[in-house]
Amino acid sequence: MAKAYLILCYHSVSNEEALQEYAKLALPAIQGAGGRYLARGMPAKTYEAGLNQRTVIIEFDSVAQGIAAHDSPAYQAALRALGNTAKRDVRIIEGVA
Repeated sequence: MAKAYLILCYHSVSNEEALQEYAKLALPAIQGAGGRYLARGMPAKTYEAGLNQRTVIIEFDSVAQGIAAHDSPAYQAALRALGNTAKRDVRIIEGVA
């Protein structure tokens, strides 16, 4: 079974305190659901149409596990803490087997 990756790209954040509260809740929610943080932060370098924005990559054992983690009550509580203070692009993709 191919691994899966949850990728978050932050286009903007209007409230850093809300982002920090979200992070406090999201980390244990994602890790408790089997997610492994692979990368988190600003790009070291961008090319072509790349945007210089905060990016997070989380690995899961499967797409189903990634979806379940995102939809879990614990992660949904983290999203409520974030509210509408961040514009993000979130996607789950299947890895190459």
